Amino acid sequence: MNKKDKINFIINTLESLYAKVPIPLNHNDSYTLLIAVLLSAQCTDKRVNKITPHLFKRANNPYDMIKLSINEIEDIIRPCGLSPMKSKGIHGLSKILIEKHNGKVPNNFNDLENLPSIGHKTASVVMSQAFGVPAFPVDTHIHRMMYRWGLSNGKNVTITEKDAKRLFPKNLWNKLHLQIIYYAREYSPSRGWNIKKDIITKKIGRKSLLE
Repeated sequence: MNKKDKINFIINTLESLYAKVPIPLNHNDSYTLLIAVLLSAQCTDKRVNKITPHLFKRANNPYDMIKLSINEIEDIIRPCGLSPMKSKGIHGLSKILIEKHNGKVPNNFNDLENLPSIGHKTASVVMSQAFGVPAFPVDTHIHRMMYRWGLSNGKNVTITEKDAKRLFPKNLWNKLHLQIIYYAREYSPSRGWNIKKDIITKKIGRKSLLE
């Protein structure tokens, strides 16, 4: 199986397993998605989805969010972890959205990444899932799978993202990154990994596609 065959096998297998891939974080619009992704840092999507209904009941837009104090936000989101930093980020970015972007989430990387507590991965999720702009957000699951599949060297997420964008067709990025996340959780977890159940890794092996 050459490099092209391996890439096609990955794409076809993921499509057969996950033809439909809902966004794991519950949201109603670009703002609630932005907040949910921010909260997901070092926190499971499942826990975020339990917390956001309480937060969005109080404030599901930047205008209502800044009416809450940072302490009030922190009290609500505490179960997500890193609540002091995240609450300041949520309040701060909401204020900036009102002051500089007419209360709307900007649809470009530069403005998104200039918001408090918003890094490249969060911006990539918002750009891809809220605005349909091709992006390949790399979380721990994708970073792990790209290494296990021999698609990247595992040194850092920046290299992993570059490798993913180089190897996979651009028109598939937005769906594919979600498919890989679902696959990693179900078939190739970080703990208790059984390669016999890992359909893709078992088939293509750990030989590097970078050779």
